[in-house]
Amino acid sequence: MTLALVAVTTAVSLLAWRWPRLFDALIYWPPGVARGQWWRLLGHGFIHSNGTHLLFNMITLYFFGTVMELVLTPRIGPLGFVLFYLSGLLVAILPTHLRQRRNPRFRSLGASGAVSAMLFAYILLRPWSLLFVFFIPVPAILFAAAYIVYSFRAQRHGGDNVNHSAHLWGGAWGVAFMFWLEPALALRFFHELVAPLEASGGIWLS
Repeated sequence: MTLALVAVTTAVSLLAWRWPRLFDALIYWPPGVARGQWWRLLGHGFIHSNGTHLLFNMITLYFFGTVMELVLTPRIGPLGFVLFYLSGLLVAILPTHLRQRRNPRFRSLGASGAVSAMLFAYILLRPWSLLFVFFIPVPAILFAAAYIVYSFRAQRHGGDNVNHSAHLWGGAWGVAFMFWLEPALALRFFHELVAPLEASGGIWLS
């Protein structure tokens, strides 16, 4: 299912670059949503601004999505996994919509909200696993903390044309969903934080 999501997102992004009308129909645009074009709340996650934007999101989705698919599908099935991803897009954009719903100049696109949900769900399960950030190994929990601080500051200052709010809310949704699915993860996460050397390599839910 992760590969299917990557394939569909890549195909739609490529088609949208070729056909601007498709691009305009899918991008998140507050007046469009206000007119009943609710599909924009999900459609924006299947288009990207350029190849770098698409490549970064799809690589991240592939690496963390494949792991989370193994974890989640025994509990919620393949369809549930896809719905988790789609709900990440929706939850991530809703706070933006509440703030920008009267702003006709605002637009947002990209799968980052749902990708952040996958990433933070993974970090919840493996907080001390190493993530390679620009080829530098960084413990996942430290990356998450730095990422949250950076996103909050960047969102407050603005000016970089990045919807950092979607990253934050997408990550929060990934964590909240995992706690809802398996409340015992909260205690396990705490134990792994305080005793990383005792953490097992397993990532399966009980």
